[in-house]
Amino acid sequence: MKVEEILSKLVSFPVLGGESNLTIIHWIKDYIESHGVTTTLVPNEEGTKASLHCRIGPAVDGGVILSGHTDVVPVAGQDWTSEPFELTDKGDGKLYSRGSCDMKGFVACCLAALPQMVKADLNKPIYFAFSYDEEIGCLAAPELAEAIKSHYSETPQFAIIGEPSMMVPTVGQKGICIYKTIVKGSQGHSSRIKTEVSAIHEAMRFILWLENKMNSLIAAGKTDDRFTPNHTSIHIGIVKGGIAENVIAQECYFTWDVRTIPSETPEEILAEFEAYCAERKVTLREVFPGFDVTTDFIHPPVPSLDTKADQEIVSLVKELANTDKTDAVSYAAEAGQFAEAGFEAIICGPGDIAQAHRADEFISKEQLAMGVEFMERLVQKLS
Repeated sequence: MKVEEILSKLVSFPVLGGESNLTIIHWIKDYIESHGVTTTLVPNEEGTKASLHCRIGPAVDGGVILSGHTDVVPVAGQDWTSEPFELTDKGDGKLYSRGSCDMKGFVACCLAALPQMVKADLNKPIYFAFSYDEEIGCLAAPELAEAIKSHYSETPQFAIIGEPSMMVPTVGQKGICIYKTIVKGSQGHSSRIKTEVSAIHEAMRFILWLENKMNSLIAAGKTDDRFTPNHTSIHIGIVKGGIAENVIAQECYFTWDVRTIPSETPEEILAEFEAYCAERKVTLREVFPGFDVTTDFIHPPVPSLDTKADQEIVSLVKELANTDKTDAVSYAAEAGQFAEAGFEAIICGPGDIAQAHRADEFISKEQLAMGVEFMERLVQKLS
C-alpha cells in the first residue's frame, strides 16, 4: 500500500483521545503482521485501549524507535469544509482530514516503509511504538516505553517521535502539567462580604498569585530563547463558581496549566503555590473555620525534552532529514517521556503544527513525501 492509501485508512478511524482505540490499533496490527512481523499489544487495565510495539530487524543493541499516537482531538463545533474523517484531495497539493497532520501522516510513513524495512538486511533494528490517549495528557507513553525496555533482550538507543515538525529535528519541548484548584468558602448575603469568605474572591487571589509567579520567573531571567514564549507559562483555562449575583460564593474552582522550559519543573511551582494556599488557610479560618483550598492533577506531569546538540541522535536525524537545522517547540509531546525512560529522543515528523487541532487540518503531499524519504534513508543507514 502507498502512503496516501494507508493515511486514508488511518484517518477513517474517528478515535478521539480518551476513547477506545482498538479499531485502529487492530488494523495496524493486522497490517504489520501481514508482512511477517510479530507485534505486541500493551493494553490498559480495562482492555478497552492498547498501545502497540514491534521490532523489525536483528535483536541487537542500538536500534531506533519510531513513535506515534493513534488518537486525535475532536471536530465538534469546528467549521469543516470537507468530511473530517475522510481523506480529501482538493487538488491544491494538500490532503485534508482530522489527524492527517497530527500525527497519522507520520504513522502512515512508517507503515508505508515497512515492506522495505522487512526486505532490507538491517544491522540495527527498527521498532514501531504506537500509543493511545496522547491528546489528553500523553497518558500511555510511559507504560509503552517501559514495555519496550522489558520485552526485548536488546536495548534500543534512539526514539524518534513523529509529531509534525516540518521534518526539522526538534531537540526541545516544554513540559506540561494541568491542575484543578477548588476553593471552599462560606455562603451568605452579598451585603456581608466583609464578614464572610467568598470562594470567588479568594480564587481570584490565587489566580493573581499564579500570574505574578510567572512574571517573577521572567523577571529573574529564567528564560530559554529556543522557545516561544521563551519562559515557563502559567495559564488559567476555566473559572467557575457562585450561584447568584447576591449570594456569596461557597465554592469556586479553576483549572490551570503550567508549560515549563527544561530548566524548570511544575512540581517546584506547585510547591510554592501550595505554601501560599496554606498561609491563606491560616488567615481565613479565623473568619470561617471551614475555609479550604485543594489542588489536584487533571493529568500527571509530562516532562520536557532537552536533547543536547552533541548527542548522537541529533546528527543521525539531521542526516536522515537532510538538514542542518534544529528547533524547539512549546507544545508537549511523548518525546520527553521516552527520554526519561532512557532513550535518546527527538521530535521529527511531516506536517506543520500550525495545522493541528483546527478545522480543515491538512498535510501537504510534499511533506508526506519527505516523511517517506526519511524512512528510506533510515533503512539505508541501518543496512
